[in-house]
Amino acid sequence: MHREVVPGRRANDAAVAPDGALWAGTMRYDEAACGGSLSRVTGDGSVQLVLDDVAVSNGTGWSPDGRLMYYIDSPTRRIDVFEYADGRVSRRRRFAEIEVGAGFPDGLTVDADGCVWVALWGGGAVRRYTPDGELERVVSLPASLVTACAFGGADLTDLYVTTARVGLAAPHPVAGSLLVVPGVGKGLAQVAFAG
Repeated sequence: MHREVVPGRRANDAAVAPDGALWAGTMRYDEAACGGSLSRVTGDGSVQLVLDDVAVSNGTGWSPDGRLMYYIDSPTRRIDVFEYADGRVSRRRRFAEIEVGAGFPDGLTVDADGCVWVALWGGGAVRRYTPDGELERVVSLPASLVTACAFGGADLTDLYVTTARVGLAAPHPVAGSLLVVPGVGKGLAQVAFAG
């Protein structure tokens, strides 16, 4: 496996695709444009660079049928969608955009209805977008730095949300905690990494 060490670069978010490959993102500490990447790591350890022109590689997820891949490069304020087949992506296009003042898109998850849930860094919320990219629901949270979300619990109906407290002068008492929003939707069982 080829491992390139890039000074000032770190890992940032990853997800497992329907075929068991790990899609892993990176970013520079200074969040420089084109300083990050998105790579596909297969079960045998081989690495394929997929995107090399991102700033802060973040949320990645797949539609219930595995034919679409959603992806976030946070500074763009966009959630993009790709066609996905045989471990490859094509036809990148905008799925939804976060307006100025609402925070930056961070981690994401996809539910059983094919809706995309997006954590908003600096926005104190998680948003749910329909498969058509329409904003359908906003779950407001007391912590402003919302980093990621995932479904869990016995029946995958509870939304687990991670938050941060870094750089906050007067953080909310729950900032930096794992929050649970019970009974908010229905998640998908996640595939394990094939390696």
